[in-house]
Amino acid sequence: MFSPPLRPSWRSLLHHPPTRHFHSSPALLFPPHPKPPSTARLPKYARRTAFVFLGVGLGYALDRHYNASAIGRNVHTLWTCLAIALDYKLNFKPEKADGIPALQERVAQRVYDLLTSNGGLYIKIGQAIGNNAALLPKPLQEKFSKLFDDAPQVPYSVVDSVFRKEFGRPPAGPDGVFEIFEEQAAASASIAQVHRAKLKTDDGSEQWVAVKVQKPDVSKQVEWDLGAFRAVMWVYENYLFDLPVYFVVDFITDHLRRELDFELEAKNAQRTAEFVASEPRLADRVYIPKVFPDLSTKKVMVAEWIDGVRLSDKRGIGRLMSDDTLDPTPHLPHLSADRFPRLKGGAEWVMRTMIELFSAQIFDWGWVHCDPHPGNIIVRPHPDPRRQRQGQAQFVLLDHGLYVRLPEQFQIQYARLWQGLLTVDFDVVKGVAEEWGIGMPDLFASATLMRPVRFKQQESGLPDFENMNDYERGVVMKEKLKGFLTDTDRMPKELIFIGRNMRIVQGNNQVFGSPVNRIRITGYWASRSLATAHTHVLTPAARVRSLAQHAVFRAVMLSLDVLFWATKVRQWASRTFGWLWGAAAARGDGFEDEIERSMRSFAKSNFGVDIPENVFEG
Repeated sequence: MFSPPLRPSWRSLLHHPPTRHFHSSPALLFPPHPKPPSTARLPKYARRTAFVFLGVGLGYALDRHYNASAIGRNVHTLWTCLAIALDYKLNFKPEKADGIPALQERVAQRVYDLLTSNGGLYIKIGQAIGNNAALLPKPLQEKFSKLFDDAPQVPYSVVDSVFRKEFGRPPAGPDGVFEIFEEQAAASASIAQVHRAKLKTDDGSEQWVAVKVQKPDVSKQVEWDLGAFRAVMWVYENYLFDLPVYFVVDFITDHLRRELDFELEAKNAQRTAEFVASEPRLADRVYIPKVFPDLSTKKVMVAEWIDGVRLSDKRGIGRLMSDDTLDPTPHLPHLSADRFPRLKGGAEWVMRTMIELFSAQIFDWGWVHCDPHPGNIIVRPHPDPRRQRQGQAQFVLLDHGLYVRLPEQFQIQYARLWQGLLTVDFDVVKGVAEEWGIGMPDLFASATLMRPVRFKQQESGLPDFENMNDYERGVVMKEKLKGFLTDTDRMPKELIFIGRNMRIVQGNNQVFGSPVNRIRITGYWASRSLATAHTHVLTPAARVRSLAQHAVFRAVMLSLDVLFWATKVRQWASRTFGWLWGAAAARGDGFEDEIERSMRSFAKSNFGVDIPENVFEG
């Protein structure tokens, strides 16, 4: 029987520990030196690094090729916003007040670089911010004013692939969609570009059209871009700046998505044309280009080609409309305007038509074009030969992708607001502001009219910004903005886009020397709508009251007319006798310039914000 060896007991080990025998071997006395750990692990680290770089490079290539760099754009966005947030957290402090101007410069540059490098919807979002940037720090205002919606055109091969995907045919050729398709784009913006094309017709007539083609990358980037916008706004409101900004996100993102649907844009244009045709005061003066629904898809829209002079061409408008004040070099040729006969009315006709059109949209139709910048407006001779011989012009509105629909209750409230503002009825203004969850009625009134308004009830308690440092001014401004938006759930989100429309229209009028009284025209349409357009929702007593208020309003407007025409007389005298009126007068500043100077003073005294000149220009 095999039995295991006996182990010594612990007691014997305690009294007689085992003896160890050492041998004096050279290998044991002098062991070899091990390799340094860093040298031994170097190949392993090199392999891991190579795999990381390979993975990042592969991911970057796949994202760029298949996803239009959407992930990379978002990484850039989050990194930039994190850098801005950390910069503010570390440097926006009382003890670092002297460095706040430099902080604002850094932030402005980072934001501008982000928007311009990412392009696409980032430009649209940046423009939306820019049109509401008057109370942002001066460096941000200046950067946003340089943000233009133009971009390099995509190659014709890309346009060809869009057509083959949408129509199953190329743009032109024997089996193409059009008889002629110009490969060079006539215009290129952040989300689309426009080409000129000739329709195939049975009778051989020449019908030229504008073909708007969406850039393919945009549809791949849109949800990523809007998701990043949503995340940034949420973090900024809840963790960083404690300002109510997230409440507008759903409304803005929804309308930006709609702007990418060209079938919807075609329907918007048709609906606007119907509204214009139904308004006798505008039907003959305003034109909406005809669209071709059978040639339009979600990515391609075809509309009538319009020849004329864009509103962005100030000198060309002056030449076309026989307005010598806008054409300082009448002896030099002008390629766009010289193709047409001279028309009558000057800049005054153009601006009056523009303001009446958008006033009708806001107060009567409840259907508002939200991007009336000068590039989207063309002035042309009236297509009727008889009216053309009489020197009549026509105002053409383009780009119908971004509209906002106004509920009738909001239209009535907004019209009441304008009527109360111009008749200095503080109770009306305060009542509308409370209904909309907005505090500080005087600030609200100023933002609506785009001119300073201060009610006697609100005159006390202005901060002494002159004796504050940059940090203290920033803190006070933040509290004022929070006090302005007291209940964001009740605030109509439509105000965001109406404010954009109003600011661009005001800027257009200012650029052309304020030939018309914008405030009076807008106020008249507001008051008239209460007396005529919305009577079906008013009681008989309220209807009579609205008519009486409209009569009072027209009487009050006489004082505004006196102020406007006094400015016009001074403007004329400034051009003729500038040396008698001083340097500012010598520039021939108009009514809107006076308002802008007052707004800059108002912003300085109420918020401590320096607004640069021409910040409200369209």
